[in-house]
Amino acid sequence: FNKADLLPPEKVQPHCDAYFELVKHDEWMMISATRGDNLDKLLDMVVEHLPQGPRYYPSDQLTDQNMRFIVAELIREQVLRFVHQEVPHAVAVVVEDWKQRREDLTYIGANIFVEKNSQKGIIIGQDGRMLKRIGRAAREEIERLVGTRVYLDLWVKVRKKWRKDEDELRRLGYALPRGKAKS
Repeated sequence: FNKADLLPPEKVQPHCDAYFELVKHDEWMMISATRGDNLDKLLDMVVEHLPQGPRYYPSDQLTDQNMRFIVAELIREQVLRFVHQEVPHAVAVVVEDWKQRREDLTYIGANIFVEKNSQKGIIIGQDGRMLKRIGRAAREEIERLVGTRVYLDLWVKVRKKWRKDEDELRRLGYALPRGKAKS
């Protein structure tokens, strides 16, 4: 039962009793979503009763996406973290180069695409400071993921109206290849 915070406990119980006369339940609890009361217990209860589903990929595989896509998303996440007010979602990232330079060093070259020159300037920042902050934060996340030191080379490029161009979306990895039906 939600909204347990709206009535004193002695007034809630008669409502619960009336409900249980109509509907039988094995388990129930009082929650207040507003105050956060018992939400963690509710989540545990729901998870406990979910049926086991089929395995769609091996248990040691965390995602069906390749590493280039994941790294591009980590970079994009940092761009949006630092400039989300000025460049809301008008950012795409493509990892163009990935080389294992040594056993303990990975080189990653990526392009950050925006739609306007003004957005490019915002991401680069004064004397490149913003791009450096973005790159440092992204590099730290990527190093945790790949388990080696990372040399991250970032370039900011303008592709006008890329979000409205299906071919451009496809090249940037945001649309299905030609001939694939949308579901």
